[in-house]
Order: sequence, then C-alpha cells, then structure tokens
Amino acid sequence: MSPTLIGVLGILFMLALFMTRMPVAYVMAIVGFLGFSLMISLKGGLGLLSRSIYETFASYGLTTIPLFILMGQLAFNCGIGRRLYDTAYKFFGAIRGGLAMATVTACTAFGAVCGSSPATAATLATVGLPEMRRYGYADELSAGSVASGGGLGMIMPPSVVLIVYGILTEQSIGALFVAGILPAIVITILFILCILVWCRFQPEQGAPGERFTWRQRIRSLTNMGDTLLVFLLVMGGLFYGLFTPTEAAAVGAFGVFAVAAVRRRITWEGIVKSLYETLRTSCMVMFLIAGAVIFGKFLAVTRIPFNLASWIGGLDLPPYLILSAIIAVYFVGGCVMDALALVMLTIPIFYPVIMDLGYDPVWFGVIIVLVTQMGVITPPVGINVYVVYGVSQSAVGGIPLERIFKGILPFLVAIIVGTALMVIFPQIILYLPNKMY
Repeated sequence: MSPTLIGVLGILFMLALFMTRMPVAYVMAIVGFLGFSLMISLKGGLGLLSRSIYETFASYGLTTIPLFILMGQLAFNCGIGRRLYDTAYKFFGAIRGGLAMATVTACTAFGAVCGSSPATAATLATVGLPEMRRYGYADELSAGSVASGGGLGMIMPPSVVLIVYGILTEQSIGALFVAGILPAIVITILFILCILVWCRFQPEQGAPGERFTWRQRIRSLTNMGDTLLVFLLVMGGLFYGLFTPTEAAAVGAFGVFAVAAVRRRITWEGIVKSLYETLRTSCMVMFLIAGAVIFGKFLAVTRIPFNLASWIGGLDLPPYLILSAIIAVYFVGGCVMDALALVMLTIPIFYPVIMDLGYDPVWFGVIIVLVTQMGVITPPVGINVYVVYGVSQSAVGGIPLERIFKGILPFLVAIIVGTALMVIFPQIILYLPNKMY
C-alpha cells in the first residue's frame, strides 16, 4: 500500500470518527499515531505521541494561551467583561448585530497583544458568548463572530505564523508584521459589513435593542477605566520593549487581578472559578494543538502535502493560475492540518516557485496567513470552532457544533472576498512595509 493511499485512508478514517462526536483532539492524535506507527514503527509512533504532547505543553511560546485565558477569566468573573458589554450595548445595541461587531473589533485589538488564534477565540468566547446570549442574540451569529474573529489573531502582529514564515524564507519579520496591519483592518471591516448584511436579511440573529442618549453613552465610558488601564499597561510595555508578548500576557493577567482586588470586585470563589476554567480551557486548547501536530506529522510521512505542492509547482501554466492553485492547496490543506504545520511543510517547495514567478515574498506571506485563517474555522480541523464549542459548554450550557459551523459561513465568504482584494490590489499589503522599510 502506497504512502499516499495510507494518508487518504487516514483522512477518511478521521472524518468517520468525527461523526461519532469523539473529541477532536483525541481523533487527530489517534489517527496520526496509528498512521505514523503503520508507516514507520510502533516505537516511532509512541515516540511521536509522547514527544508531541510534551513539547506542546512545555512550549514557552504557547504559554500566552493559558495566561491570556486567565486574564479573560478574571475579567469575566470580576465583572469587567460585563461592564464592557454594557458600554458596547449603549453605543451599538440599537444597531442590528451591534454586539457581534464589537466582539469582532475586540478580537482584532486582542490579537494585537496575543498573536494566537485559539487564545483570542477562547478569551473572547468566555466573555462574549454569555453577554450576547443575555441580549438575545442567536447562537449562529454569536458563536460565528467569536470563532471567525479569533482568526484575526493570526494576521494582526505579533503573528506566530508570520514569524515562522519569516524564519523559513529569511524575510524581515518586522516587515511581515507591518504588512499584516492593513489586511487585519480590512478583514475586520468586511466582518462588520457581513454582520450588517446578515442581520438585515435575518433580523432574529441580532435584534436591535434599546436606544440611549449621548449623555448615557458618555457616562457609560467610565466602565472602561479598568480595561483602559490594563490595556495601556500591556501595550505600553510592548511598545517600549519592556517585555515580550508572552510576558505581556502575564502582566495583563496580574493587572486584571490587581485592579479587581483593589476595587474589591472579585471574591475567593471567583478566583477559584477563574483558575479552574483557565485550567480546563487551556488543556482543551493544548490537546487540540498537540493532536493537530501529531496528525500533521503523519501527513508529512505520507508525503501528500509534498506531492501536491510539487505537482502544482510543475504545472506549465500562467503565473496567476499557478498562484491560484497554490492558494487552493493552502485552503484545502488548512482544512485538515494545523496552519503552522502546513506552512512548515509547504514553504520549502512553494517559496522558490513564487520567487521564480516574480511575486513579492512579504505579500505572499500575508496571503498565506489570510488563506490559512480560513482553515481555523472550516471543517474538519477548524480549531477555533472546537475551541468556541468547548468554551460554550461552561459559558452558556453548550452550542451545537452544527450551529457554530453554520455561523462561520458568512464570515468565510468575507475572508474569501478579502483575500481576492489583496491578490488584485497587492498594495493593500505592501503599502506600509514599502513606506517603513
């Protein structure tokens, strides 16, 4: 049996296990372990299993996930999230889908500090889902906006995927970070327009609420004092180079706790609950990442990504058609693999092809991130969808997976439109790096 056939059968087996409602992390880990053991050896499979889980949980870079989740949990349990949504409701509540727009915008801002798509989705889901349900929003819109908005953490610097791309291609990571700013803003605007159109045709998704006077709106801004203080602390430290993004996560978590303690807005019960939910959610996200890594290693030994990439690169076609085929590979690959693993597997093959075709490497790096952003919300390995699904179990009593996947469809269209705009008008990506570098 050829390695490619084993890989295809492994993907089909994984899809079949998904139908049984078995946890996604376990499915990816089991299929990856069995496939790797079949192709290499049982000893190799056991080594892959243990090493991947250990390296995921021991990774210094991934410590941003539990720290930012802890920050979100503390903010939620001391009432910061509720006060923020009260303020947002006064400003945007009268607009259909206004709170979902505020959530998407918050995801973009949070991604500027976090850089992790699962962490952004988990944190905003913890705070956002209960508030949107409290204001009568449908599960499709609320869960879809959080899962899709969480993907903005992949584009807005600091982005882990852009860092890896820069290292692999020896491009300036600073230029890549600057190049990601305008695309993140464009995608955010498209998400907001998407919510406006969706709620226009299906008003029940995000019904308009009460209108408030400007006096009431201005007065509600006092609720943002705590958040603004922590935000300035975190962003100011990053801007002046006082600490790294990982350290910023720790400072942010401590800052929220300190503000809550000084204002006496958190109880011992709230602290224990925050720690428990942080542990539960962080383990869920970490196991998802570990499972994706194990499955990605299995696909690597089947050589499916390499064979597909080599075939695309060898086609005798016009440059724009080859570029379209490469983008299609990343879109399909992002549906079944972790974005980081996909980039590490394919860049050594696709990057020389892109350079030969004359495309800008910084532009291509951002395009890759835009396309793989679709992968974090598309089945079967839409990690953000499963993160939101897991968080919803404790936050709102659970939202069915089919509703979340239904909710991300309009946002998926918005990402496709945004990617097409970046391909047609590359200066949207290149304007800032050309000015600064």
